[in-house]
Amino acid sequence: MRKVIGVVLALLLAVAAAVASPPAAVATQADPAGGPRTQGIPGEIGPSDDKDLAAWQKLQFGMFIHWGLFSELGGVWKGKPVTKGYSEQIQMWADISEEEYLEVAERFRPDRFDPAEICSLAKQAGMRYVVITSKHHDGFSMFDTGTTGYDVVDATPYGKDPLKALADECRSQGLKFGFYFSLVDWHQGHDFDGNNNNPIPASMEPVIEGQLRELMTRYGDIAEVWFDMSSPTAAQSRKFAGIVRELQPKAAINSRVWNNQGDFRTLGDNEIPDVALDGAWQTPASIYHETWGYRSWQKREDLPGKIRDLVGGLTGVRARGGNYLLNIGPRGDGSVVEFEADVLRGMGDWLDRHPDAVLGASATRFGGQPWGEVTVNDRDLFLHVSKWPKSGDGELRLPGLATSVRDVREDGSKDRLKWRWDGDDLVVTLPDRPRDAVLPVVKVELGGELRIIPERTVALGPDKSAVLDADDIEHGYSYADDGSYYSTQRTTVRHTAHITADRAARLSVSVRGEARPEALYRVQVGKHSRLVTGADLTRRAVGPFSVPGGKVTPVTITLAEPEHAGEELGLRLDSLLVEPTGSRADL
Repeated sequence: MRKVIGVVLALLLAVAAAVASPPAAVATQADPAGGPRTQGIPGEIGPSDDKDLAAWQKLQFGMFIHWGLFSELGGVWKGKPVTKGYSEQIQMWADISEEEYLEVAERFRPDRFDPAEICSLAKQAGMRYVVITSKHHDGFSMFDTGTTGYDVVDATPYGKDPLKALADECRSQGLKFGFYFSLVDWHQGHDFDGNNNNPIPASMEPVIEGQLRELMTRYGDIAEVWFDMSSPTAAQSRKFAGIVRELQPKAAINSRVWNNQGDFRTLGDNEIPDVALDGAWQTPASIYHETWGYRSWQKREDLPGKIRDLVGGLTGVRARGGNYLLNIGPRGDGSVVEFEADVLRGMGDWLDRHPDAVLGASATRFGGQPWGEVTVNDRDLFLHVSKWPKSGDGELRLPGLATSVRDVREDGSKDRLKWRWDGDDLVVTLPDRPRDAVLPVVKVELGGELRIIPERTVALGPDKSAVLDADDIEHGYSYADDGSYYSTQRTTVRHTAHITADRAARLSVSVRGEARPEALYRVQVGKHSRLVTGADLTRRAVGPFSVPGGKVTPVTITLAEPEHAGEELGLRLDSLLVEPTGSRADL
């Protein structure tokens, strides 16, 4: 429905003629060595305006646990390793019948499952919540359910509900708790499908609904519900998400409930996005990329390298504003694999050395840098240097910092580092070797709130006119799906240009591109906004708006009433013309 017309989208910007000075509280750099003179935009990326979703985002780092009947097999069937697929899906990849699978249940005795130990390990790692598989694709419920006897209480000699014990222990140790729940269920009738893309027949809905209600009412407060796979209809997705919202209104639902009914977007396994994402999201990560469930023959080597890689993954996700959910796969007896425990403790040791750099810190608008990542915590900026400069060329450059700097040093060190300004860039001289062998962190103490000058900011010339091409425009991205994993596509949900003028001026902005005529758009310039249809954007200017001098002003276009956070904007913006007000008709 994106009927498109070659468009001139005109945004008119109106401003008083007085020169505006940046406020002292966010003063531009006044150091004799130089630094930015323009007041930048706020550099911290804050949480959602929805308080419940914001509370989930502030959890930041959690433990994922893939554990079930599949763990008893450990990736081995009839004495041979099953090398195809993830080991938690071994029933499919080894073509194990349900009768044979039930024989595995008859010997399942997870007497070494220790919720106190697991929660203690999570806390040592710095994790703030735990999400465990309540039922994976095999359909074997790891909780006490009345919907079927195909569960850990009724079908195994263990005869207890381990998830109730874990939920209680999480609460006792101050951790939040959540469930993974597969929408694929081989026991209830789904065929083996290598893509796990099975539709859900109406006959399966009562069991799914019943199990969700049990999980949402018997285990206390639930922080997260992690649906997975299948391809439900839009009505089914709404129904399943609705049960969670009815019974656990503060729980965050992931996007794999499908049809864009979730609260946050789950990215691909171990994915760190290469572009900025708008909205709430999470990366599910695994210690080994080959499997999530326990695999007895998995290679476990290079502990320092594994810690370094996963600390990098955590930092990369957090620096971009996502939550990081890192998996362990206990053995069938419930015990935690020692290598995995050592990895988590190693990550926790690194976090202890840098207590403010990740946990409690926020993402920034700097984005990924050639040398690493950037986070901010109050007035402390943290530079996570994954690529330490070689000896003799030990300079680190942070472009577009628009806040004064008081001090620079390696995090945890008393020794100050040399630094200087090069235009708007902060340049830090680093020693030959870093203090931290896992991931070095440089701490920059700021003189005020973090503000930045975006890389693509365009300064208006003396005649107050400029043409911004596509390379000057920042795009906000998200994801949307049509009901399944394989239908998920990246979407553009925002266009933003940044402009500056040396003094206040009355300006208009015209955008050339293509728009959805019936869509309602929000055009925001600085603090002021206006709603217009796509048809209006195609034929006339929008305005007036105010653009002060001496500061960066964002010009942003989004959908005013999106159906969901990832809805495609439907506006292709080719160029943006900034010119004096009055040259085009105001709307």
